[in-house]
Amino acid sequence: MLQEFETSGMTRREFCEQRSLSITTLDAWRRRQKRPPRLVEVAIEPEAEQSGSGFVVVLANGRRVESSWKFVESELLRLIRVAEA
Repeated sequence: MLQEFETSGMTRREFCEQRSLSITTLDAWRRRQKRPPRLVEVAIEPEAEQSGSGFVVVLANGRRVESSWKFVESELLRLIRVAEA
């Protein structure tokens, strides 16, 4: 949608009115796009070395995610991306 706005030639107000979108939402998306992504190194321990079952993830913003569920690595990475958003 941001690319659509940039190529539309419309003002922010015109674009947002046409799509029933608030200007503050569009501006927030634009600010987020300009920020470089924050990447952190993550170490995944082999299952044999983990104590107990499940996992604990402490996010950069201080949030803590604990679970006894078993995840496939790709599912866990998706969960982390969603939690950090």
